[in-house]
Amino acid sequence: MAIRRRRRTFHRRKVCRFCVDSELKIDYKDSKTLRYFVTERGKIVPRRISGNCAKHQRELTLAVKRARQIALLPHTTIHNV
Repeated sequence: MAIRRRRRTFHRRKVCRFCVDSELKIDYKDSKTLRYFVTERGKIVPRRISGNCAKHQRELTLAVKRARQIALLPHTTIHNV
């Protein structure tokens, strides 16, 4: 009977880029920066994947929603009809 051993993988802790670089500001008008935190389907990337802290993730979510409201970012993907 073979014994299976789980390999423990080491995952590097992601660091919030807004905490590290104080010059980076979250702004709803900066769609270039916001696109990094939105998937190609238009969903906001979760905190555990993007590496943001809770404070900046909340600010980022508000900024993405505001940018969607004034059509700087799409709500969903472009549909071919």
